[in-house]
Amino acid sequence: MAVLEADPREKKAMSVRTSAAAGGPSLAERREARSPVRWVLLTVLFVVMVVPLYLLVVNSFKSQDDILNNPFSLVPGRLTFSHLSAAIHSPQYNVIGGYGFTLFLVVAVDVLCIAFAGPAAYAIARSMKRRTQLVMLYFLAGTFIPGAAVIIPVIYVLRDLGLANTVTGLIAHDVASTLPVSIFLFVGFIRTIPVDIDQAATIDGAGRYRTFWTIIFPLMRPAVVTVLILNSIGIWNDFISPQILLSPSSGHYTVTTAIYAGISQYSTDMTKVFPNLLLAVAPVVIFFLYMQRHIISGLTVGAVKG
Repeated sequence: MAVLEADPREKKAMSVRTSAAAGGPSLAERREARSPVRWVLLTVLFVVMVVPLYLLVVNSFKSQDDILNNPFSLVPGRLTFSHLSAAIHSPQYNVIGGYGFTLFLVVAVDVLCIAFAGPAAYAIARSMKRRTQLVMLYFLAGTFIPGAAVIIPVIYVLRDLGLANTVTGLIAHDVASTLPVSIFLFVGFIRTIPVDIDQAATIDGAGRYRTFWTIIFPLMRPAVVTVLILNSIGIWNDFISPQILLSPSSGHYTVTTAIYAGISQYSTDMTKVFPNLLLAVAPVVIFFLYMQRHIISGLTVGAVKG
């Protein structure tokens, strides 16, 4: 009687399954453990990201001499909250006042961006016509243009429209700059939603506008949350647009422009620089850490259709 020898590849697959069933590490886990390059790169990236944040937080509670002589030191007995308190109450920086205006700017831009990007993305996603795809390419082209490169033409356009040095002009510019990425993310997500839902709504008598806002838009919650987070962080950290489009004579300062206006006068006083920078960075860092899981889920939910 002949004895058939098993294929070596089948033996290897059986051994992997047996190891996994027995609770041992899988093949992918063993390869990951044997690859130190991955951990070295992650460590380097972690250090590059954390060290500046550590310096910002620690030096916000130090004296001028400690900042200049020992910027990395952390001695609890030598830390003080007086510099941070002075930054909060100082009328020269007005960072807290900048919070209110920046928050208003973020909310206004987010609402208008969703109102424009949502229906536009729905029309593009549900149409396969060539001209519609050309419109999509037009919006994608906007993602490759640096914002600083168009700021001067924007000034001339706003001046012709009578919106130069106004909050309305700044909001219009920010909405236009956030539309390309927002439409791109929305289109990718809407295409994962079955067209049968639209057809069922049409049979029930709903128009395209009502179908989008009452049926499709609630299903877009992951993508909408992602767009809101990305746009909010970008607007909060933006410095060039409000600095150029809103001159000091307008009387409006965002968080970044308020800090620049104050620090430009006291650039050598580190006890004023670090606390004010911490006040500007802290809200957006906390917001990002809390909402990061929504960013990841929103970016990946439309990556694979099914």
